[in-house]
Amino acid sequence: MLILGIDTATTQVSCAVGGHEGVLATTSSTRAKRHAENLTPAIEFTCRQARVELSEIGAIAVDLGPGLFTGLRVGVASAKAMAQALSVPMIGVPSLDLVAFGVRFTPRLIVACLDARRGEVFSAFYRQVPGGIQRLTDHVCQSPDDLESELLAWSEDVLLVGDGALRYREVFEGLRKVEIVGEELAYPNATSLVMLAHAQALREQWVRPWNLEPLYLRKPDAEINWSTRDSS
Repeated sequence: MLILGIDTATTQVSCAVGGHEGVLATTSSTRAKRHAENLTPAIEFTCRQARVELSEIGAIAVDLGPGLFTGLRVGVASAKAMAQALSVPMIGVPSLDLVAFGVRFTPRLIVACLDARRGEVFSAFYRQVPGGIQRLTDHVCQSPDDLESELLAWSEDVLLVGDGALRYREVFEGLRKVEIVGEELAYPNATSLVMLAHAQALREQWVRPWNLEPLYLRKPDAEINWSTRDSS
């Protein structure tokens, strides 16, 4: 089965096509706030590189978030529309799982940390297991200082990965047992998405398009701003 992976949860737009033979083609671009413009050309380019027609796709995988509201909404809505048009099932994978999967070979505690804007980060803790990673905590939205306190409480060697870790580097780099991963693995990507989705596809862990829901963790900024305005 061929899977098309779509990831727009962060500032990066990423697409990939793959299946039991591995990932056949992938593409990514970072052009802030232009997810809707970039996504369709990226899908078309990736399919051409993989020499695959859309009619050959057997499932659509999408990053569920958490992430930036507008980009996440674009990706999920587009993935749902394509799945319905092609009459294929969907697989959703959280963005923090994708970030952690990129460093899955470390024996250290893995902490995925994405920039949530508004002075907050999305985060979750993971550990290596045979064949991948296991999430140890829920996905949360919190301040970098709160995450720092959690890292101290675990008292383990930690690999901290994600653009949130880079943005708030000054909060974490003084921690003795914490290593921050560089920008090359800072974002969720469609390559990891296709690999994780393929494992779910083998177990037939499908979701129908109308049942797939994004993982926001908090209200969109515009709604927060209106709520603050109404209460003032």
